[in-house]
Amino acid sequence: MMSHHTAASSERLLSRGMMAVIAAQFFSAFGDNALLFATLAVLKQQVYPEWSQPVLQMVFVATYIILAPFVGQLADGFAKGRVMMFANGLKLLGALVICLGFNPFLGYSLVGVGAAAYSPAKYGILGEIAGGETLVKANSLMESSTIAAILMGSVAGGVLADWSLLVALIICVVAYGLAVTANLLIPPLSAARPGLTWHPRQISASFFRACGVLWRDGETRFSLTGTSLFWGAGATLRLLLVLWVPVALGITDNKTPTLLNAMVAVGIMIGAGAAAKWVTLKTVGRCMPAGVLIGVAVVCFSLQHTTLGACGLLAAIGALGGFFVVPLNALLQMRGKDSVGAGNAIAVQNLGENSAMLLMLGVYSLAIKLGLSPVATGVGFGVVFALAIAVLWGWQLAQQRNHQAPDT
Repeated sequence: MMSHHTAASSERLLSRGMMAVIAAQFFSAFGDNALLFATLAVLKQQVYPEWSQPVLQMVFVATYIILAPFVGQLADGFAKGRVMMFANGLKLLGALVICLGFNPFLGYSLVGVGAAAYSPAKYGILGEIAGGETLVKANSLMESSTIAAILMGSVAGGVLADWSLLVALIICVVAYGLAVTANLLIPPLSAARPGLTWHPRQISASFFRACGVLWRDGETRFSLTGTSLFWGAGATLRLLLVLWVPVALGITDNKTPTLLNAMVAVGIMIGAGAAAKWVTLKTVGRCMPAGVLIGVAVVCFSLQHTTLGACGLLAAIGALGGFFVVPLNALLQMRGKDSVGAGNAIAVQNLGENSAMLLMLGVYSLAIKLGLSPVATGVGFGVVFALAIAVLWGWQLAQQRNHQAPDT
């Protein structure tokens, strides 16, 4: 009976629909990362000022925040596979705008709108295709596909842009086209919450009600806080590396920060796989020590002065991060699906994560502007992150004790 049950679970996990979702995610994320480096090359070629590069990223992040009230309902109001296809179509259009020589900020804004619409649908659909017992494994597949796409897309975008900028942009267009094609292979699914109103004021009110529901619930608040802290920290660490490498390692090339970022991505893939093996929705608390250790590892990394040591610690940070964030995503999807709809839950999560990114990046920029060295900034950042996760962990344990108290 046990072997038959396991085989059935594996069959559901590796269904045609799941493979189509994973393929679409790979090509979409590949296009996102290749297009970022290709578009930065466009800005350099067209002699935009250097401050325009972070503005490009701010435009992208801002679309998530502005559209947060609407994209969750879009994901729940229509079949999620079709929403993913529409979103990838917008990304394809944005890439074409840049490829054809129009304003790169306009094109990248379209890609941002597509990405904002895509995110709730791509995660929300996992709960509809995979059962509760395989949901963490499905999330691990999704994260592993994403990390592979980040690694390959980043390298392809950077290398091809040096060789031929037009070819790099065409590859991005092709990647988004393949993502749209993969979306067509997803079996038709019913809308999770059909018949919803589409009046902007009512949609906004509904979204903020969903925010209230999720932030009042102990388990979803725990998940939202943890994932927001993690992705805000990830965005900050990515920029910190650029300034840290010349100071700590004495290396001034552009290749080394990219290599170190790749080590984090490889680590996340390993950690996501470990989470799929050792963590279930019933044992989500197992991921919390990894969260605290992320901060400790960032402190140790900041004090490194060798490339080999830095690579090892960044891989460890990534592995701890993958082990930490994957179960929290699965918890939010399951609890959100039962309360406000998975699409709305992921949209609320996106709002939290992107707000955390803007806040942490703002604090980081202020620290550098005030003259703090990248090493000192990294140490302080690691300490604060470890303390924040420790507080979150303590709060979760206190919540569990309060729930168990009446039963004793």
